Amino acid sequence: MFDRRKSDILLKKIICGELNVNILDREAFEQAKLKVLLKQNDPHGFGTLQEKTVHAVMKLYYEPNEDYHEVPIEGYIADIYTGERIIEIQNGNFNKLRPKLAAYLPLYPVTVVLPIPHYKWLIWMDEESGELSKKHKSPVTGNVYHAFPELYKIKQYLGHPNLSFVFPLLDMEEYRLLNGWSKDRKKGSSRYDRMPTTLYDEVLIERTEDFIQLVPYELEHDFTIKEFAQAAGIRRDLAASVVPLLMYMQILVRTGKRSREYLYEVAKECR
Repeated sequence: MFDRRKSDILLKKIICGELNVNILDREAFEQAKLKVLLKQNDPHGFGTLQEKTVHAVMKLYYEPNEDYHEVPIEGYIADIYTGERIIEIQNGNFNKLRPKLAAYLPLYPVTVVLPIPHYKWLIWMDEESGELSKKHKSPVTGNVYHAFPELYKIKQYLGHPNLSFVFPLLDMEEYRLLNGWSKDRKKGSSRYDRMPTTLYDEVLIERTEDFIQLVPYELEHDFTIKEFAQAAGIRRDLAASVVPLLMYMQILVRTGKRSREYLYEVAKECR
């Protein structure tokens, strides 16, 4: 039986940095990162390939044998095909993933990998001079809940038995061009590339029921979206994306209202 208390404690350790990260294959991650950097000819060591750096590193990390990369299957190009499983690495924009899932899922197990920035440092680049700013740490610490706005775009596939997910949490440096419309040229700017520095952790979702681990244990009965946000340590607007999708997956059910806010609880089948 799925032990939600145990899973909830594990997830909180992942989010809060208490889990022993030595269980990860950090050496394999560093080797994948080094191999990508050595392929690139830019003196800064990033952004020169058609394929962005995070995507390239993750592809080598999850499958070092490049013979299994970029394989034509069912009219599409799979990032990785091992002969048994398809692995698709997405940096976002899950809208583009829908036709691939429609073609792949009836025939193959598919794992979707969505790298999530954990700690992120921003570095601004002047297009004309090439000058780089000092790096500034983003105030946002990423966690698995940040995947939900993208998951919503493929919600019709979330219950499919052939679909699983991996959410690697990456510390990274993000390089942005100073080409925005604001006075400081930052608002509306373009992202040039992201350089992964550390594989912080990974969260694996092998089946729909595993999403139950994202519901804090103390919230089993009659809670609001605001209370979910507080318990999970996320912003309310993000919780407003998480809770409806968990309800769509029949992990949560709506039970009534408290003043103007809806109340939710964990579905009986998931307790």
